[in-house]
Amino acid sequence: MIVFVPGHAVHPTRDVSNVVSDVHLSDDERAQFHETLWEYYHEHGRHDLPWRQPEADSTFDPYKIMVSELMLQQTQVSRVLPKYVAFLEHFPTTASLGEAELGDVLRMWQGLGYNRRAKFLWQAAQAVQTKGIFPNTRAELVTLPGVGVNTAGAILAYVRNEPVLFIETNVRTVYIHHFFHEEVAIDDRAITELLAETLDQEHVREFYWALMDYGSNLKVTMGNLSRSSKQYVKQSPFAGSRRQVRGLVLRLLSEGPRSQTELQELITDERLESVLADLVAEELVHTRGGVYVV
Repeated sequence: MIVFVPGHAVHPTRDVSNVVSDVHLSDDERAQFHETLWEYYHEHGRHDLPWRQPEADSTFDPYKIMVSELMLQQTQVSRVLPKYVAFLEHFPTTASLGEAELGDVLRMWQGLGYNRRAKFLWQAAQAVQTKGIFPNTRAELVTLPGVGVNTAGAILAYVRNEPVLFIETNVRTVYIHHFFHEEVAIDDRAITELLAETLDQEHVREFYWALMDYGSNLKVTMGNLSRSSKQYVKQSPFAGSRRQVRGLVLRLLSEGPRSQTELQELITDERLESVLADLVAEELVHTRGGVYVV
């Protein structure tokens, strides 16, 4: 059994990459964890985030939650906030997004990076329109472009308060800090078992919000604990990266059509030609009359 002692190691440093234990926390251990989590959330939780605000009838719009979840992937809340508000003002419904031109969607997405997410979101809106109803099971949600198992879980938790299990970086951070201190190669399966043991079945939505806020704080105060996860993948630096070149191309084309020669005058990176080829292949950029357009 895993013994919970706040702020201390559960075991000496060890590799738990192949551990799938039969986790059974005592009532006291679970209560200590909940007390820490809820105390932080009540005192410091980001209760005013726009995607945490219900509709007038107290429900949560699955479209708005999907938008927030795709925007928040690998992107800080501070960067997402203004883009989320502006995006929903421009595309308030799945219909308005699905019927828009991809170029218009990409222009509204500028500044968030990872522009494939914008295309996935656009395609997901079209898929929802085709279905005529927003999917309400995990199996149905993962058929939408850009929606994986964990994103689907988040949508179900936030929209329906459904007691589903999903893992993302803040969730990992909280459980690593409290249950796997100083351990390495921690598998998500072990974290998932602890999540199942501690999930507040009645207040699922708020429980995950608390994990997000507490995990975000731990990153600032304790460092990137997710490095201890077996699933951790270090993000490459943005400056000088291929991602940066892609972003520059899309930003310039969002201002208007440009030829390759015009782009080369503004982007001297030798990877420009191959980046353009990739963007065309991904249908994020199109060629028309000898120029590139979005």
